[in-house]
Amino acid sequence: MPPSADMTPHTPKNKGSLTLLVLNYLLLFVGSVSATLLSKYYFIHKGSNIWLATWVQCAGFPLLLPPILLPYFLKLTTRRPFTQFTSKIFSISIFVGLMLGLNNLLFSLGNSNLPVSTSSLLLSSQLVFNLILSVLIVKQKVTFSNLNCVILLTVSSILLALGSSHDKPPGLTRGKYFVGFFSTVGAGLLFALYLPVMEKVYRKVDCYSMMMEMQVAMEAAATALSTVLMVSNGAFGGMVREGREVFDKGETLYWVTVVFNVVTWQLCFMGTAGMVFLTTSLTGGICMTALMGINVLGGVVVYGDKFGGVKVVSTVLCVWGFCSYVYGIYIKSKKIREEEDEDRTEMIEMSRSPSVHNGENSV
Repeated sequence: MPPSADMTPHTPKNKGSLTLLVLNYLLLFVGSVSATLLSKYYFIHKGSNIWLATWVQCAGFPLLLPPILLPYFLKLTTRRPFTQFTSKIFSISIFVGLMLGLNNLLFSLGNSNLPVSTSSLLLSSQLVFNLILSVLIVKQKVTFSNLNCVILLTVSSILLALGSSHDKPPGLTRGKYFVGFFSTVGAGLLFALYLPVMEKVYRKVDCYSMMMEMQVAMEAAATALSTVLMVSNGAFGGMVREGREVFDKGETLYWVTVVFNVVTWQLCFMGTAGMVFLTTSLTGGICMTALMGINVLGGVVVYGDKFGGVKVVSTVLCVWGFCSYVYGIYIKSKKIREEEDEDRTEMIEMSRSPSVHNGENSV
């Protein structure tokens, strides 16, 4: 089955793009699920440093440098890294990076005050914003499948908002719960804005390597913002005390949790950026929404989050919406294939038709 317009890589310079696409899906899958569960693990076991939880989401950007630099130093490519940045692209990267830093802070506030299942389902609402902003920014076409998906996910989020305010961890006040609730919605909105903005920027980027370089610049800016917040709140110094005296799983597991958080969040963001570059922002948002269901199940299985009533209905609607979008892609791909087959058949028949040859000879 040929890829649809939503799935076709937007630049012919990405040879082996199907391999890159599969790789980025895997990065997003592993990164998203692992990072979400690890972040919750930190808070469940008495970690409380919101600034640290924000910092680990972007501090792993140096992990991108080896795959960017090694091909050049090993003579596998003649393209010199970081040499095609214009002042405009660099400025955009820094601005978007600061926006991501704010998004990370909002996500941390939400994740610290909500069960994994609730925060994951709330974040699925980013797809609604994603579609609207994609229409406005990158002229995304509205079809029955993506509109149906948006409607179902909107209903899912409304049901969750109305029915899950009682689903709070022990000791969490009503005020903090709603801080977490609206912080998570804000994180979804900011991330929905990030996706189409980067799709528009990536249309002027000619290779996957440059996309990775932009990702380094963006996450460096987000890390700088997070580091300023860490220093101003004394969070770096508090890490040692928290690991020794507060974290109830011991100092060793504390630092293991921090390190793996850094790595898994980097996988998540790298996978997201790669999917937007290789496909579209809407497709990236759809795939992230599909992972929300996995995160919900992860919270239920690993942490014993409650999963009944409203959450069951919300999850069913999320899955239903995602399946409708995938089916729309399948129908569109099938139609494109049939049209290509018809055109190919007509060309073969015309080339074999005697009347065509006679007409050509008479001319």
